[in-house]
Amino acid sequence: MFKRMLAVMVLVAATLFAAHAFAADSKEAAAAKPRAQAWTGEIVDMSCYVDHEAKGEKHGKTCGTKCVAGGTPMGLLTEDGKVYVLTLDHDNHDPYNECKKWVGSTVEVSGTMAARGGVTTIDVTGMKPPAAKPATTAK
Repeated sequence: MFKRMLAVMVLVAATLFAAHAFAADSKEAAAAKPRAQAWTGEIVDMSCYVDHEAKGEKHGKTCGTKCVAGGTPMGLLTEDGKVYVLTLDHDNHDPYNECKKWVGSTVEVSGTMAARGGVTTIDVTGMKPPAAKPATTAK
């Protein structure tokens, strides 16, 4: 009788422990879900940037735009020198495609960040082009 009661108690304890561990894992998984954020930086074509650190408006308007139009991946170069690969949001392609028009320009990109195997990406769900420069008047 004592052995049977002990076995039931061990089984109950193990079940409670497993339920607690499962709940903790569920909370961690919920916390790990990416949340929408926004980043500001320059749109760069990854091929030229990685190969010879090409960036800026001059490169973006010439080579960068051609490279991206030809299928080269885009990245977002932030002020702190980090580069994130931009990826197409499966539900809405428009913000990603809009980024292609702004290679070499500083924009605000919104979306969710993910990392795997040393690569960090931003799944682009929104994009704000640079603010228009104020017109200068000749004196």
